Amino acid sequence: MHALDIRFVLVGTQHPGNIGAVARAMKNMALDRLVLVNPREFPHPEAVARASGADDVLAGARLAASLDAAIGDCGLVVATTAREREHNHRVIDVRDAARRIVQEAAGGPVAVLFGGERAGLSNEEIDAAHLLARIPANPAYTSLNIAMAAQLIAYEIHRARGARVEAAQGATPLATVNEMERFFEHLEAVLAEVGFRDRTASGTHLQQRLRRLFQRAEMDQNEVNILRGVLAAVQGRRKVAGSKCPPREPR
Repeated sequence: MHALDIRFVLVGTQHPGNIGAVARAMKNMALDRLVLVNPREFPHPEAVARASGADDVLAGARLAASLDAAIGDCGLVVATTAREREHNHRVIDVRDAARRIVQEAAGGPVAVLFGGERAGLSNEEIDAAHLLARIPANPAYTSLNIAMAAQLIAYEIHRARGARVEAAQGATPLATVNEMERFFEHLEAVLAEVGFRDRTASGTHLQQRLRRLFQRAEMDQNEVNILRGVLAAVQGRRKVAGSKCPPREPR
């Protein structure tokens, strides 16, 4: 089975045993890229004990100081949830999500996010994802242990890989998290220069709503470059018109 850069990213894991259990679940399904964002304790003997032979996955685990550092070079980012709906986010079934993960991983790194045991992923962490993978469960008790969730996702990815899903020939890779972040910064700068303000009742959520809008679009690198070209053109026209606000150079 060919190697794909599919990362399981555990954010703020509290119990080291869960890290080991996730490593075991990954190795069962031929996955080996584990990233830990600010775990409470790692390395730890309990993680090794719960890994039950997946020591190589633990040994290769990468520690990251922030979510951005863990997923900055990734194209598709998928967050996990047991809920059927999530405000302003696209939620798809875990089996459909697995097919997308495998397809996009054929062209570049993909991240699957798992939240901490107490509160799961924060709103800000969910905002980093293009879509949410829903794991169907009993509506009266939807909470899954992180290792259980990882096992289910890993299993569906393993099935999807067996189906030999490949990236479309000549397809342009999705824009990475870092490229999208530079786009959002550029967009925010131009909106400030032209004096565009949030006109909603609260007047505080414009950037968050725009971020979610463009994340749902799953833009590729060419599309992001086109939009940044449009933004640069707006800045150029303002400069020619003698604006007192000099345009910010895109990075």
